[in-house]
Amino acid sequence: MPLKAYGVLITRAVDTRREGATDTPHYQIHLTDDQGVHYRAAVNVLSQERPSELLYLVDEDFRHPVTARLAGLASGWNTLPPGPGGPNLDFVRGNLFDPAKMRTLPPDLPGDGNDLADILDHYVRRAVADPEARVYLFGERFGPEPGVKDKVFGFLPGNGIHDIHMNQGNSGRFRTDDGVWQDGGVLIHFPGLDRWVGIFLAFQSQSWHTDDATGHALGDVDGNRPEPGTLPVRIVAALVNPPGPSPESETVTLLNASPDPVDLTGWRIGDRLGQKSPVPAGTLAAGACLLVPLGEGGAQLGNHGGEITLFDVKGLKVDGVSYTKEQAAREGWSVVF
Repeated sequence: MPLKAYGVLITRAVDTRREGATDTPHYQIHLTDDQGVHYRAAVNVLSQERPSELLYLVDEDFRHPVTARLAGLASGWNTLPPGPGGPNLDFVRGNLFDPAKMRTLPPDLPGDGNDLADILDHYVRRAVADPEARVYLFGERFGPEPGVKDKVFGFLPGNGIHDIHMNQGNSGRFRTDDGVWQDGGVLIHFPGLDRWVGIFLAFQSQSWHTDDATGHALGDVDGNRPEPGTLPVRIVAALVNPPGPSPESETVTLLNASPDPVDLTGWRIGDRLGQKSPVPAGTLAAGACLLVPLGEGGAQLGNHGGEITLFDVKGLKVDGVSYTKEQAAREGWSVVF
């Protein structure tokens, strides 16, 4: 069953608190919205399932169409309906980052810059110091709790957000939290720098191949993240905005980076909404590229930004990329990934 109250909290960060050695240590953030409502964000820095160290990735110059989808949302809590139509995060389907680039860190160690709490503190403290910065936290709402003070920062009523991490492909008792388009994350917008920072967390026990309806880990499938540089076939370019009137002849370019030929029969290319176009049947030679026309009735590459995903004959995700409105603005130019 998915999270009960998924959404995004848009606020200012005003204070932080690190928890030491506890059973479930968190990095705590005190936040306020434009109406003066107080919130606490409890960010996991250690897993209750082994291996206990979290996977993390920080993108200091995050460029993804999700930032444009956030435009117009009000300060404070915003409930997000399920599905791919809004700014919801999904680590598997949303192509937010390359999972192979995630790393692990201990939760809290003596010294500076050597643990996950240090990483979070570095970016959140920058947001605290910048009155224009806004923090966008994705996860599950808790509270408000009338008459109950927040247990960390003492404001009344207790109120906030947790599950700010991947929320699918879980194992054991956490499998009940599984769902699609409901992953957590932290986006920090620094308007003065015209820059977004993305912070993404996942548990090592979670699977990266999940059911499109339930978010449960797929059985009889290796759910581990790919090792860096091991993907044989990749999306390397897309002609998103072809010259001329509609209907446009959009294409996606694939590269076989491996030393062996790959049979692409039955493979498909999909967009964010799940529409798919077939890849021409046949074998792609080692080192060769293939231009795949999408055609009508299949995957659509919108000019306002989007996601492109490559699926193999079993329907498993092979590779995924994203592009922004700015990247698609030049008519006739291919976006290179």
